[in-house]
Amino acid sequence: MSSFRSDFCLCTALSRTPLALWLLCSAGIVMALHACSSGKGNSIRPASLPSNPGYSLAVSALNPASITAGNTSTSTVTLTPGGGYTGSVTLSCLAMSGANAPTCSFSPNPVPVTGSGSSRLTVSTTINTPGGNYAFTVSAKDADNVAPTNGSQSLTLTASAVIQHVVVIFQENRTPDNLFQDSVLISRGADIVQQGKNSSGQTIALTPINLGTAGSKPQNYDLDHSHGAFVSMYDGGKMDGADKIRCWPAAQCSPNAQFMYVTPSDVAPYFAMAEQYTFGDRMFQTNQGPSFPAHQFIYGGTSAPTSSSPLFAAENTQPLEPAGCIAAATTTVTMIDAAGSESAQPAQYPCFEHQTLSDLLDAKSITWRYYTPSPGSIWTAPNAIQHICRPATVSGTLTCTGPDWSGSVVIPQTQVLKDIANGQLAQVSWVIPDGAASDHALTNDGGGPSWVAAIANAIGNSPYWANTAIIITWDDWGGWYDHVAPKVINDGVSWGSGYVYGFRVPLIVVSPYAKAKYISHTTHDFGSILKYIETTFSLNSLGYADAYADDLSDCFNMTQSPIPFQTISAPISASAFLKKKATALDPDDD
Repeated sequence: MSSFRSDFCLCTALSRTPLALWLLCSAGIVMALHACSSGKGNSIRPASLPSNPGYSLAVSALNPASITAGNTSTSTVTLTPGGGYTGSVTLSCLAMSGANAPTCSFSPNPVPVTGSGSSRLTVSTTINTPGGNYAFTVSAKDADNVAPTNGSQSLTLTASAVIQHVVVIFQENRTPDNLFQDSVLISRGADIVQQGKNSSGQTIALTPINLGTAGSKPQNYDLDHSHGAFVSMYDGGKMDGADKIRCWPAAQCSPNAQFMYVTPSDVAPYFAMAEQYTFGDRMFQTNQGPSFPAHQFIYGGTSAPTSSSPLFAAENTQPLEPAGCIAAATTTVTMIDAAGSESAQPAQYPCFEHQTLSDLLDAKSITWRYYTPSPGSIWTAPNAIQHICRPATVSGTLTCTGPDWSGSVVIPQTQVLKDIANGQLAQVSWVIPDGAASDHALTNDGGGPSWVAAIANAIGNSPYWANTAIIITWDDWGGWYDHVAPKVINDGVSWGSGYVYGFRVPLIVVSPYAKAKYISHTTHDFGSILKYIETTFSLNSLGYADAYADDLSDCFNMTQSPIPFQTISAPISASAFLKKKATALDPDDD
């Protein structure tokens, strides 16, 4: 640049000299300019022009990045000016659509940008926000429609859904080996076998039989499922004593009557639910016996007569009905001690007093209902709890009269379908079948799968689907062969010693947040269902079976996109159950 400047000055001085000299000087200038353009010598650089004014946009990571529906997450939005920019910038969020999707708010908004500007982004959810990952962008524009120089910025929020309704459907008397000979589940790793061992060491192939009392191979017999039958089949853990379980009526009992599986076409609705959602192959009944104690465990976590008693009710009441606190004064139930003895102590009247799960629900104002066919049955668990039943003689009949009984025990059980349709489903429900729809051998007519499907379809095709968990299980093994040995507690001191745990029963979890096409190999029992409800509704622990159980968490993924419900095909419609005349037939007849 200095040589160009000197050449220019010289030529200026010679501007009045003869033409030849002036031309020589001009040629020098041209050569100097050529050198600048070709990069040779010193270059000419014009003064820098001012850059266009603008601003950039930055967002911090959401804190926290994952929330439970009903909570909020925040981020700091920073606007940095450039080129002397000043202005007022309006922020917005894009691409979070859908019912109950998260929403954005900014404070302040618009944001004045003089030097720099910032705003607090709050992403809010409601308790009804579906689970899943929500990707969205933060964008900005000022009054002149000028966007950030670096464009919009992306964020992702993970929301965990909240279950608001739990429905426990309690069917009767089946094992996985007996009820779920489903090739799809087996191909996914479900532990289900097609043969077993008898007490002679022989391998016995399981053979098909109809679910109910109709069909080409009707199930016209029943099997013992008392505690004594459990001991026989368990055989010290060898699981080879099923052939010793009593069968009746004898005329209907073929050889190897215990080694049967239900014809798959009879239970297609069960298969459809288990294949689409979660199936558990390590679900065990908590107790080692029949229905009366099993229903006490699913309702209250124990069949003990009091909170401090070391005993458990071990069998069904004698006589069967009426049971509980409205039983005849001569009715008793056999008790079992920590050593597993049913004879070391006398039988007791079947009216007990201790907390149940419904008490924990009441304490938190969580609504509940227990749907059942009749008030005095061994499977109507609340009738055996003194403070729930509050027995009193009404018109010459001992009757449960307590406010919880009157307000939350619902007869008949089909009312659950009406309550769902009318938007009156309680937050926690137990649903007990009548005998015909129970799956109980000798008693059922094959309608159980359709009954369960009717409830699932009613929920699935209603607004309740978005936040409901349906837990389907069976109250005991029913005397049928199963190959998996339970963990038996018999040390004489641990909780449940002498009476827990019993044989496997099937488990199906149906929910938009159940893991899809999933086989749970985690050990569960009835206490797991209670613990799941306690966890879901932030309840205290009863301190019984729930205290020693898992909470079914492996069966759920609360941050997955909700599974859309697909109607379960079933041969019997929901309307047929509603039209059916109510019956008090007890599913359990031994």
